[in-house]
Amino acid sequence: MSRPEPRDPLSTGVPARAAGRWMALTAALLGWMFDGAEMGLFSMVGRSAIQDLLEFGTTPTKDQEAEIGFYFGLVIAVFLVGAATGGVLFGWLGDRIGRVRAMSLSVITYALFTGMCGFAGAPWQIAILRFIAALGMGGEWSLGVALVMEVWPNRSRGLMAGLIGAAANVGYLLVGVIGLGLAEVLVQLQEWLLAAGLRPTSVASLVAFKGWRLMMLLGAAPALLTFFFRLFVPESEKWQSERGKGSTSHWASRDLWGVLIGALGPGLIIVVWSVTWPADWSTLQITAVRLAGSALGLALATCGYTYPVVRYLQRCSADSSAPIAWQPTIRRMLLAAGLAGVALLGTWGSTQWAPAWASQLTKGELQSREWTQIYLAWGACVGTIGAALAGDRFGRRITYCLLCIAALSSALWLFIGSQEYGNVFLARAFLAGACTASFYGWLPLYLPELFSTNIRATGQGFGFNFGRILAAVGALQTGALMGLFKEDQQVLGLTIPHGYPLACSTMSLIYLVGMALIWLAPETRGKTLPD
Repeated sequence: MSRPEPRDPLSTGVPARAAGRWMALTAALLGWMFDGAEMGLFSMVGRSAIQDLLEFGTTPTKDQEAEIGFYFGLVIAVFLVGAATGGVLFGWLGDRIGRVRAMSLSVITYALFTGMCGFAGAPWQIAILRFIAALGMGGEWSLGVALVMEVWPNRSRGLMAGLIGAAANVGYLLVGVIGLGLAEVLVQLQEWLLAAGLRPTSVASLVAFKGWRLMMLLGAAPALLTFFFRLFVPESEKWQSERGKGSTSHWASRDLWGVLIGALGPGLIIVVWSVTWPADWSTLQITAVRLAGSALGLALATCGYTYPVVRYLQRCSADSSAPIAWQPTIRRMLLAAGLAGVALLGTWGSTQWAPAWASQLTKGELQSREWTQIYLAWGACVGTIGAALAGDRFGRRITYCLLCIAALSSALWLFIGSQEYGNVFLARAFLAGACTASFYGWLPLYLPELFSTNIRATGQGFGFNFGRILAAVGALQTGALMGLFKEDQQVLGLTIPHGYPLACSTMSLIYLVGMALIWLAPETRGKTLPD
């Protein structure tokens, strides 16, 4: 006769293991919510921040708008590279020292350095701080997914994946709501700060350009989550079992040099796409150098970021009676990176720019930026849960393919079909948010199913976050396209307005790649999570 589960005296009769599951889920959902808030923060206030730091005033010219778009894309690209690096770094840490301890470190990293952005004095300072913050943000996603999927039973994976994606978008929505509230009380808040004894120049800087500095300072709030993690959240039993077997000891700190070297690859990509080339260079020469630099950068990042996993598996193989091949694991990591890259590039290259576009359409009036972000996030909450449940019901591959079709159609409808801000614009933003963000419910369902427990955090951390490097390239292209085409374009008899509509609709074509790539992936529906 089996023994009943031990009971936690503080859980009013709920078995300790069940209570631990709910604690882990609560902690992870809060982490993802703030993670989404951090990502949505710059999408909403980034344009105002750069406009302020470049001292362009409230009515920038066309050329100034192009420069704002360039810096906006550059900061996003640096952020995405940081997240890619952090996904591997903190994923490695989670497989080495445990999911919960690594999550605590990742959250405090992204919270503190996001808050420090409120003190930035130039766009390059924001870029550096956002890079460091992104290290923690990339790690938190992979660690939280690994923890939740390991402590909850297999039958719950679809719902858990949907909640993961929805939580991040609740945070994205929260930023829009806070932005609305801040805009309403900004004048009164200025009076309170002056009454508190702050210098008038400091107060003026804090509230300038819709209070973007205050919004950044609020980003430090998630640091309080670290205490919750350490006090109440139990460690994954699957990971503890791996530690008991001694497999976690095969992770070596010296392998992280590979991650450091790998991070130079995305840095090279950013440089070749963002520097100003000599005036006597032809477009063909510049394009050739950029493509060669991008290929070299991706190769360097791939080798560097996968190096710790290769070395780990080689050590495991040396200590095992049966040899362990590392090539199948690396192939799955690269496939995961491609699938995540399509989703991330589609989002960061198109719909993430919608709040800035709405602000441009209304010249910063009507709180259009905030409302657009709210509708995008509202739609995303619906889309992520629906995508995860659909993947669980109909299969992983067919669901991903259909999501690509829906995302492409909705993005084109938003950017090409909208010419002015209003209720129709917001309805289209809702649909685009639901379709383009739906992948963030599908990815947490599928990626954990590709890797065993001993490398799950690192493997899926690489897969999801390496896709951010591809998205970084896309973010730079969106800004570049805005500067390249300053007039409307005719495509198949259809007039596409220049600026955001042309650039973002062009970037959304990446979903065509996803429709083909998914059929190279294994179908995992109905299978248990690998041990």
